[in-house]
Formats: sequence, C-alpha cells, structure tokens
Amino acid sequence: MEEINKGRAPVSQKPHVIEKPKHPEYIGGSVKIQINEKDIVIPTGTTILEACRENNIHIPTLCHHPDLCVAGVCRLCVVEVEGMRTLQASCAFPITAPIKIHTSTAMVRKARKHIIDLLLSEHYGECYSCFRNNNCELQSLAKEYGVDHYNYGHITKPRFEIDNSSYSVVRDMDKCVLCKRCVRTCIDLQEVGVLEAIDRGDLTHIGTFFEKPLADVICINCGQCINRCPTGALRANDPRDEIWAAIDDPTKHVVIQTAPSPRAAIGEEFGLEPGNSLTGELNTALRRIGFDKVFDTNFTADLTIMEEGTELLLRLYKALVKGDKTAIVPQFTSCSPGWVKYLEHFYSEYVDNLSTAKSPQQMFGAIIKTFYAQEEKIDPKDIVTVAVMPCSAKKFECNRPEMTDSGFKDVDYGLTTRELAQMIKEAGIHLPEMPKSDFDDPFGNASGAGLIFGATGGVMEAALRTVIELITGNKVESIFENANILPIRGFEGVRYVELPITEVGSVPEILKHFFPDWNWLKGVTLKVAVAHGTANAKKVMEDIKAGGKFSECHFIEFMGCPGGCLGGGGQPIPTSAEIRAKRAEAIYKEEAELPIRKSHENPHVTYIYENFLNEGPCSHKSHELLHTHYVKRGKYIA
Repeated sequence: MEEINKGRAPVSQKPHVIEKPKHPEYIGGSVKIQINEKDIVIPTGTTILEACRENNIHIPTLCHHPDLCVAGVCRLCVVEVEGMRTLQASCAFPITAPIKIHTSTAMVRKARKHIIDLLLSEHYGECYSCFRNNNCELQSLAKEYGVDHYNYGHITKPRFEIDNSSYSVVRDMDKCVLCKRCVRTCIDLQEVGVLEAIDRGDLTHIGTFFEKPLADVICINCGQCINRCPTGALRANDPRDEIWAAIDDPTKHVVIQTAPSPRAAIGEEFGLEPGNSLTGELNTALRRIGFDKVFDTNFTADLTIMEEGTELLLRLYKALVKGDKTAIVPQFTSCSPGWVKYLEHFYSEYVDNLSTAKSPQQMFGAIIKTFYAQEEKIDPKDIVTVAVMPCSAKKFECNRPEMTDSGFKDVDYGLTTRELAQMIKEAGIHLPEMPKSDFDDPFGNASGAGLIFGATGGVMEAALRTVIELITGNKVESIFENANILPIRGFEGVRYVELPITEVGSVPEILKHFFPDWNWLKGVTLKVAVAHGTANAKKVMEDIKAGGKFSECHFIEFMGCPGGCLGGGGQPIPTSAEIRAKRAEAIYKEEAELPIRKSHENPHVTYIYENFLNEGPCSHKSHELLHTHYVKRGKYIA
C-alpha cells in the first residue's frame, strides 16, 4: 500500500487550492489588461468582446447576439492574444488573468477577410432583390472588409427549396450562414425547439424535425428567429402585393388598423433612434398610400378588456360563489397568438384556462365587417381589413379557420411593421416628415389602457385599472399614483403581484344581470402574474403543473415574445433589450398624455355596447363575434 501511494498526498491532507496570484494587475474582483497597447481595468470574467465594446473598440461579429447565449461558431470576432499560438474568438474568451490583446493585426484582418470570403462562396442569392438589402450583416461585413469579388467562387444554383408553407415565416436556407442564431433563439430564448443544425461538415444545414415544412411542425410563428437572423435566410410571409391590389381596386373599401407597438418602432425603419412614436405621422402616410379608413387597434384593446375582465369576474363568481368546477382559474390572456399556439402544442390540457376573448386584432375584424359595415352601409364582401402588427404570428392568427364569425374572413391580411415601412417607402413617403393627423371615426378614440397593451404587463395593467374601479367604485388613482400600476411593469421574466380587495362598491349597470353584488369579493386577495417570452411562460406553466404559487393565481398575462408586443417578430431589425426598453418608454410616454386612460371610460366602447352589443360584455351576441368558437357550448355564458 505504501508503494502504491508513494508520491501521492496523504488522504487526510486538504486538497490543494489554487489561489489568485497577488499581482498588482488584480484589483479586487477586477483584472488589469491591455488592448491595443492601452491599459484597461475590467471585472474578472468579462469576455474580450465585452471589454472591447465597453471601450469603443470595434470587433465584427456574426453569430453573436446580445439576446442569445455564446456560440463562438463564426470566428469573425477573432483577436490575437500575446503568448497564444492561435487567434481567439473574443465572444467566447472570458478574461481571468492579465493579458495583452491585439484586435487588428495583419493576421487578424486576413483571417476575418478569409471567413467572409468563405461565407459568401456558399451564400446564394441576389442582394438587390433580398428583403435584407442594406440591412444585412453579411453584406455590411463584406463592405467593411473590402470584399468586392468572390475569391473562393460562388454558388450559382439554389441547393434548397424555399419553405413558404407557413403563414408567418419563410425559410430560404441558401442564404443561411450557419451562425445558429435561429437555433439558439428557438431553443434557448423561446424554448420551442423547432430548428436544429443537421448533418456534419459541408453537409451541415439548419432544418426541422424530419425536414418537414414549418407549417407541419410545432413552430409557434413568433418570428423571433427572423429578428435575429443576420441575413435574409428567414423572413415574414409578405402580403404587400395583395394589399396594393386591393387598394388599387375601386370596388374595395380598404381599412387598416394599427397597433401601438408598430407606431412606437416604425421610425427605426426611417433612420430614427429607438423610442420615437410616430402615431400621427403614420395616420397621414396611410391615407396618402390609399387606405380608405385608418383605425386604432387600441379601440378593440379596450373592448378586449371589457370582455376579458367580465369573463374573469364570471369565472371567479362561479368558482367562489356557485362552486362550479367548470369555471377554470387561473384565467390566461389570449391576445398573443404565439403564446396561444405554444399552449396548444405544449400544454394542451390547459387550453380551457385561456380567455375565450379574441385578440384586439380579431375583434376589430369582426366589428368592421358587421357593425361598421351596417353603420356605413357597405357590403362586407367589399371590405378588406388590414392589420398592422408587431407580430408575425398575427398572420397565422387571421388565417385560423375559426376567425370568420362575421360571415367572412374577419381580418384579411396581417402586415408587420417592417412590411408597412416598405409600403410607405414604395409610395415615396419619408414618414418622419409627414404632418400629424388623427385616426378616423368611429374607431379613432381609444384609451391609454389599450395603448399599453404593446408592452409586457400592459394587458394586465389595463385589466386591473378597469376591474379595480368596477369592483370598488373608487378611482384606481387612489391606490396607484396616476393610475400607473408599477408593480406590473418591467422586463423581469416573470412578475407576481397580490392585490387585497378591502372594500367593494355597487355593481355597474352594464354587469347587473350577471352579479347581484360584489360582497363575495370583499376580503379576497387578487393574485395576478405576468410572463413574457415562451421560455418564461414555460416556467410559469411548470409551476402550475407542480401546484406552485402560480396555480393559486386568478389571472395571468402571457406574451409570446420577449418584452411583449414591442419585441415582436415583425418589428424593425435589429432588436435588443436596450431597444425594447426604449420602445416601451415611447409607449408609456404617449399613454401618459392621453385624456382617457381606462378602457371602461372610452365613450366609443360605451356606444358600441349601447347600439350593437346591447346585452353587454360576455353576452350571447358578443360571444358570437368576439369570442372563440368553443365557448358557444355555453361553458362561460351566465
């Protein structure tokens, strides 16, 4: 035994601990390094790429994205580190000791240029006809490094068929550069897992399960992969040609509704910094393009709150007072089609938790082809409804077979922010220079509550403003300053709030046929939660399955995209947490200046309940038009 252990440390000896050298280069939790002969102190563990960017030193990247985990696959960000034999990928090199870095030596520049040459050799397609022309990261890199011809040849024939099976996302893998951003977006950011790298070596490509088209796999149509793709390999399914044809057809009455998030972001497509809302300018531009009427989606966001809020109260009344086990809680929001499809695919046993209320987009389509058609004396078959949304999943939503309660396709076309910007440019209009104008009546006035739907937490805040006032009879401002329910706001992945109901008022006239009084709610603590991005939705759903605290919630807002609608898959490219935060600021700033900030105070909502949906919210007529079909079995109708 002594011979066997010869030269080894005794078993009782403490394991050797490598201590950080006591060098002057180490300063607390920081380390002193040198980049291009410049001394810099950074926190230990910072990557070379982060250190360079924090010090305004440009390093090109392709596979790197601030929303995604490190991959280090493109190698464009290579730098030279003294003492190391090979170049190092700066995005994947955490600094833990003093080093000397060089970011633009001859070896570095040559390596980067070779990588760009190799990428271009397998990148098929004409840049001039690509939707990412002038906003393509590969194109920009080629220009930056002076690549003006194909040093390694160029593919002249397509190798892959374009997959346009989906209403939302089109895949052109001949333009793919294998950065795997889409894979990391789908697996890590959204936790859906539709896309993956298939095969090895020069056969490697991005594909789906058994190479099936997107329409036949569990894609939720969120379009987050589009927003992070650096080239034109992924794009939205674009209906602009059909919309132009409708505008040019004198027999068609073409109306357009615009959601708040596109209005807060479309300026980015015209060179403005994120955070500039162009609502008034957009109204003018849309009329000059040729749309007959320009309406505000926020009107039906207010309508959604009335329907969804009443449904929540009905569920709670049946569960708490009547003991009706069919009244399922928590109630989930249903205005994000990406989230709805995620739930249908991954947690189908919880579909009955979804509010039966349609999204504002779909409610608007149904109202346009019924109430509006009657008011304006227009045959609904001659009305074309277009919805400008931040979301590629809205394209899928308007094509769902159940979205035809008006007797026609409720919304004919879903248009992303990017696509609308292109239409405006085609018309020779520079949007920021347009004079401001208002929306058209009768759907031009909406509340601030409808406006904040664009940000994560906005639906919940809008609902609470109304529900609190309907139940207590008191102004929400008496609880939350300026009616801003700040605990609901923010970009944390999941938020949870408890609101005790300490007093109740009388039941409003519009709800008296449902509830005799609110006494059954007195003393109840309303528990609500907010989650954005389906990865965070998964955390909440798994907690509910395990019987955790979210299973005790009464109402939960889910949004399919990070940041909510303002981070939707149809928004301007690029996107990042910083950009999404600036868009949110624009929405909240605009909302704070509106005269009406609660859905139930919108006079146009009152008018439509008095003159069309005259039995009130969640009545049989509103269910026929504004709720999804399975509710017609009578599950939630009082």
